[in-house]
Amino acid sequence: MATFDIVMPKLGESIIEATITKWLKAAGDQVNEDDALAEIATDKVDSEIPSPVEGVVKELFFKEGDIVPVGKVIAVIDLGGEAATQEIKEEEKDAEPVKEEKPAEKEAKPAPAAPAKESDEAYAGDRFYSPLVKNIAEKENISLQELDKVPGSGKDGRLTKQDLLDYLQNRPSEEAAPEKSVAAKAVPSFEAPKVTTESGDEIYEMDRMRKLIADHMVMSKQVSPHVTSFIDVDVTAIVNWREKNKDAFFDREKEKLTYTHIFIEAAAQILKEFPRVNASVDGMNIIHRKKINIGMATALPNGNLIVPVIRNADQKNLLGIIKDVNDLANRARKNSLLPDEIQGGTFTVTNFGTFDSLTGTPIINQPQVAILGIGAIRKKPVVIETTQGDVIGIRHIMILSLAYDHRMVDGALGGMYLKRMKEMLEDWDSDRKI
Repeated sequence: MATFDIVMPKLGESIIEATITKWLKAAGDQVNEDDALAEIATDKVDSEIPSPVEGVVKELFFKEGDIVPVGKVIAVIDLGGEAATQEIKEEEKDAEPVKEEKPAEKEAKPAPAAPAKESDEAYAGDRFYSPLVKNIAEKENISLQELDKVPGSGKDGRLTKQDLLDYLQNRPSEEAAPEKSVAAKAVPSFEAPKVTTESGDEIYEMDRMRKLIADHMVMSKQVSPHVTSFIDVDVTAIVNWREKNKDAFFDREKEKLTYTHIFIEAAAQILKEFPRVNASVDGMNIIHRKKINIGMATALPNGNLIVPVIRNADQKNLLGIIKDVNDLANRARKNSLLPDEIQGGTFTVTNFGTFDSLTGTPIINQPQVAILGIGAIRKKPVVIETTQGDVIGIRHIMILSLAYDHRMVDGALGGMYLKRMKEMLEDWDSDRKI
């Protein structure tokens, strides 16, 4: 009987795997063309896998929660629509182990790794490791207990190939342990304090996205020594310019013009002057990013956060920035972003002012080295210097904050970046056309 293999689709250029969060069909179920078979997730983006054919689900190869590489067969559809074929396949599968008895091979193969395997089986760890990571660990003689102590930068804190290779580079040996540098020492483990509950308290589990955010934030604080610098900016010229142009711009382009667009444009242009802020740290290596891809922190209706990325932001004019920002933000709130659209950011901007907060100390979006926080714009009395002397006037003032990784960005560099932002924003052309 003819069958059709359903494979894990390639959801983006940088996506190599996805998690099956929910099966929407079971073995034996009838499916029509374009019926959704499963819900899958990559980082914070959820998608569905539709069936390209009509038939009966013959077999599902993975469970909910399994992480599956792109291109791997996840299900088989019987095109003939006969569910009975499944019973035949099960009988054949039961017969296979009897046919495949090779005692010599089976005993010879596990023998060398027997001690490690026994200890691993006795260890009841629940962390997921990909076959590639397990392969590397086996070759390097790393036990599951040791793997569990290696910090992971992947989704849900999962250990990636690069995490393991970085660990192996600085792995302490019994002979060389005293000579290892401070940077090579393992991150100390810690336990969260015990939490007690009282009558009336409500307990509910974090959803998948909140777990991802929580793990990523804790990891970022462990990886990067955070420092935050602040500067106040007189944006009166920008406020007046926007008020003068926003209605006509909306009538013409059917797009909203916000302060976020202006600040993202400025942030991207200034990164060209300070490439060390548009960088990543890989062990003891510094990576200066050629592209300037700005992530914009976006609040979702359910209270969670997602960071879609504006690619090559420095090469776009203000109109291009506006269209990209509005499109990504709208689709983020509708949960219709593509996985690639939240990957590859080199610098992040977050706007606290949206919620009327004066400022904040944002957490770096790893593996970036800095994140810009935008505070609320408030009218304030300030001293204005004139040729006739100082006067007090009412101006629109906001606070910018830059949180940065002190391994890479020092206070001088962070301060220079903020100072340049202030200069660019305060020198706004009131006659600028979009």
